Amino acid sequence: MLDKSAEIARYNPVWRAAEPYMRARKNDVHIPLSFAWAQRLLDEHPEADRDVCSLAILLHDIGWYTIDMEDIIEKGFSGPNMLQSDVRYLHESEGVRLAREVLTETGWDEGVIAQVCEIIDGHDTRPDPRHLNDRIVRDADKLWRFEVTGIAVASDWFKTTPHGYADRLEKQKDTLETEAGRRMANETLAETRRALMLHVI
Repeated sequence: MLDKSAEIARYNPVWRAAEPYMRARKNDVHIPLSFAWAQRLLDEHPEADRDVCSLAILLHDIGWYTIDMEDIIEKGFSGPNMLQSDVRYLHESEGVRLAREVLTETGWDEGVIAQVCEIIDGHDTRPDPRHLNDRIVRDADKLWRFEVTGIAVASDWFKTTPHGYADRLEKQKDTLETEAGRRMANETLAETRRALMLHVI
């Protein structure tokens, strides 16, 4: 059995290959933080596939790289149907294309690649998760929002204050897919509220 640091280091070639695609929409912040949340969720769900979940969260948003930043914010992060916007579907399909290239280049087998791409294709737009691996990736993708960094970044995206975005998260924290994810969201949001003095400002 590999120790934890060696296990995580197995993904370093994928990080390096995907890094050029992380320069959009603060993904060079979002993806590492979400990856860390995925590791925590995987520790609580040893029955899940660590490789599939880790690679899927690492690569899930690299498709944003191919989309104009103004379109990302205006079409993908605003309006009542933003999760069904054309740019959301496009970032998923482009994410699948780029993920397949990265994973092939870094030597992953087709069985793993197919499972990773199946999660990426629909991680935002598919109404319901298909299996535990999908649920873990969805939760990891959201949990970073509850951190100080996530609230700072998302407040700008959604043109609101940290307090306003934290209130929005209060309505979302119990909709995460796993019991562990819901617990982590609750605990982290409480810590973030204290750190940002949201009981005062």
